[in-house]
Amino acid sequence: MKKLALLACLMLGSTITIFAQEDTIQNKTVSINGYVEAYYMRDFNNPIANTRPAFVYSHNRNNEVNINMALLKATYGTENTRATVALATGTYMNANYAAEPEVLKNIYEANVGVRISKRHNLWIDAGIFSSHLGFESAIGKDNWTLTRSLFADNSPYFETGAKVSYTSASGKLFLSGLVLNGWQRIQRVDGNSLPAFGHQLVYKPTDNLTINSGSFIGSDKADSVRQMRYFHNLYVIYQLNREFGVTAGFDIGAEQKEKGSSSYNLWYTPVLIARYTGSDKFSLTVRGEYYQDKKGVIISTEAKNGFQTFGYSINADYAILPNVLWRTELRNLSNKEAIFLDRKNNLVKNSTTAVMALAVSF
Repeated sequence: MKKLALLACLMLGSTITIFAQEDTIQNKTVSINGYVEAYYMRDFNNPIANTRPAFVYSHNRNNEVNINMALLKATYGTENTRATVALATGTYMNANYAAEPEVLKNIYEANVGVRISKRHNLWIDAGIFSSHLGFESAIGKDNWTLTRSLFADNSPYFETGAKVSYTSASGKLFLSGLVLNGWQRIQRVDGNSLPAFGHQLVYKPTDNLTINSGSFIGSDKADSVRQMRYFHNLYVIYQLNREFGVTAGFDIGAEQKEKGSSSYNLWYTPVLIARYTGSDKFSLTVRGEYYQDKKGVIISTEAKNGFQTFGYSINADYAILPNVLWRTELRNLSNKEAIFLDRKNNLVKNSTTAVMALAVSF
């Protein structure tokens, strides 16, 4: 037994040593990091159900302490290859991966890439990625606001497929073309034989300004009822100085009313976010947004005039430690017609919520 234990120790020690040598001598980088975000939300309508309306996909449990995201991520890279595997759980995963098979419901990311040019930063990657659409991430600490905007919650958070991407030598220009399995899909819808396509163009003329254009073209339905969907995402992020930053975004989409139709249902959403950073520890953010989807392409309601909602919020963040963030937010959503439930199960026009979150990254 002592010999076996000694042998195991030697093998373990050898493994650790080899790993370290590969990491440094052969210019390989391997990293493991994590993120956990706990939250409590209070809906002042006090609805009977503890799940937020169906168009809310992040921080969507009411009147309870819960985990929005618990993530463990491993990345590997060399000069010519890269790979990422990230597994996650939480209410965000439950809401956004509900249509996926059980074995895929906890895959946040899983992709591999290879550099295809010796002279240029040109790559081909394939697998499951974070979406190329929008400026808000599922990882809360990376966003200016605690909750996601209607802008983000109702466009893809993730996508599956392959992409070719190019980054200029100066780092000011990024361009990619994508072939995808669908609109926020890992597995393509049964009966759908048509791949979806997209692009992303990011231009950073200065360190303070980012301009992004992204698109989606495809169908998220079976061939027998195929309705083509065309979507464009545009946003600008401008950091005026150390203290003040502004993000402005506009999404617009169109989907055929029926297969082969030349008529389309439209939806669109503008959002404006301003952040004041008082110090390395404290920031204050305000948001205004509007979402119109009269025909229920993305957000379906029983209201006669569909979904026409204004929203505003105020958000305060405090960094307790460099890797520990305390966040609070007060938010109001107001629809043209009554679509929100109150404590008596009646429909009302407004929904006001207060949210607190504690996020730890490592």
